[in-house]
Amino acid sequence: MSPSLKNGSFGPGAFTALLALAATCCRLQAATLDLTTATIADLQAAFREGLTAEKVTAAYLARIAAFDQQGPQVNSVITLNPRAIEEARALDAERKAGKIRGPLHGITVVLKDNIDTFDLPTTGGSQLLEGSLPPDDAFITRKLREAGAIIVAKVNLSEWAGSGGSATGAPADIEKASRVPNGFSSAGGQTRNPHDITRGPAGSSGGTGAALAAGFAQFGLGSDTGGSVRGPSSANGIAGLKPTRGLMSRDGIIPLGLSYDTAGPMARTLYDVAASLGAMTGVDPADPATGPSAGQFKTDYTVYLKRGSLKGARIGIARDFMGQDPGTDRVVEEAIVTLKKLGAVVVDPVHYPEYLRKGRQDIYNLIVRAEFKADLTTYLKTTKAGYPKSFEDVVARSNDPKTQYRSPGKASGLKWSSSPDVTLDTDDPVYLATKNVLLPAVRSVMDALFAKHQLDAIVYPTSPKPASLIVPPPDAPGRGESATSFANFTGYPDVIVPAGMTQDGLPVTISFFGPAWSEPRLLGYGYDFEQATQARVLPKYTPALPSDTLTY
Repeated sequence: MSPSLKNGSFGPGAFTALLALAATCCRLQAATLDLTTATIADLQAAFREGLTAEKVTAAYLARIAAFDQQGPQVNSVITLNPRAIEEARALDAERKAGKIRGPLHGITVVLKDNIDTFDLPTTGGSQLLEGSLPPDDAFITRKLREAGAIIVAKVNLSEWAGSGGSATGAPADIEKASRVPNGFSSAGGQTRNPHDITRGPAGSSGGTGAALAAGFAQFGLGSDTGGSVRGPSSANGIAGLKPTRGLMSRDGIIPLGLSYDTAGPMARTLYDVAASLGAMTGVDPADPATGPSAGQFKTDYTVYLKRGSLKGARIGIARDFMGQDPGTDRVVEEAIVTLKKLGAVVVDPVHYPEYLRKGRQDIYNLIVRAEFKADLTTYLKTTKAGYPKSFEDVVARSNDPKTQYRSPGKASGLKWSSSPDVTLDTDDPVYLATKNVLLPAVRSVMDALFAKHQLDAIVYPTSPKPASLIVPPPDAPGRGESATSFANFTGYPDVIVPAGMTQDGLPVTISFFGPAWSEPRLLGYGYDFEQATQARVLPKYTPALPSDTLTY
């Protein structure tokens, strides 16, 4: 006992001693953080109190070790970063020295394996590019590193982003021979959905979606050409954003269809989507599409995440894309009720023109096939000796028996799509008319739809059906009619938010689709809905681990 406290005396010195003792006790009582629910903001607050990026990164690596190749074998990781812990330590040293790069300092990320990293291979999901080290980072990869993010892994995807070499629309026998299991690539094998391992993660950013739902990193990146950020976000029950075309650079991303392509952030929460987005925006001289973002992009989107954002917002309901699955429809109907409770002015229904709905797949395929053939060739010329140097080279190697290609379905689709009767050249008048006349017309129609109903956003089920079986029965219906491609035709943004679960325990999300550069508003709407519903669920096959509780 302090001398000043003997015999019950309590002078000024004793009071000071008590304060010091109380402070010591507070420091001795360790704080804890739950990795499975923590946001980037929670992590940064914990870092300020002594938690280290090394400890967080180790905990994420523990989840990968437990669930990716072991346990349920989610199998989302193609390449694990062997220097992740080393990089975390270096960032901890910077923080200790007083250098904090920003909100992503020490935060873990997984990248879809079509995004270039100079120090880790980029495969596009194809065994033909296994071990291929790009000459430099993609623009967005470089921005993430500069912001202090730690790349934990490169993750699986539908090979060549799914539609590259797709036989959609082919004669029945060719389409059947060209089918590829949901979530499979020749480089990464079969990724499984952590909510139900008999089901796939959707495409093409399925590895990112499954990895984030399973808790393998704080946030991740996908790419989206016709719904490839949104489908996996929905199937795996996480948040995401397909941004306005040009908001994020496409430099250093293996292209699929540059008229539609964009990268997009994915995460468990919209806060993390917004926090990561701001670190990656900016005009990139290597990608002319980013030019119009000058004066539009923000470096901090978290300031738009406010409760009450939906109050007074005019939200249209695109019912054309419902009625395909009772479980999905139930969750979406409940979401519409919530929108009204939050003060939104709901305009129900809003109909897309039928002629656009009927023609959307043909519009999508014509552009993507022509551009994939041309732009993949341009990308492959940057690879080192020994790797394919053209689309034609990819087709030939994948169909050569000596290659022992691990995806016969993809090889078949590539061969079929290489025919000039199927894939146009980019100087073909029909391709040029579709790109330069039809796509602007589609954008004008969608603008008119927003104007006619005075809408701030349109809400629809991101996916009309929940995650599908990896190998569906022969008589199973198709994926159904989705609205996602309209965001690519127009180049407009689309925010994805978990909305609930089906009775079978499968996630359902809704999308907030809006005009160009409306990310701040859409993120606010999505955040308001997310906070009111708290609908995200940790997958049953990748539960919490003891190492997820971090003390500091």
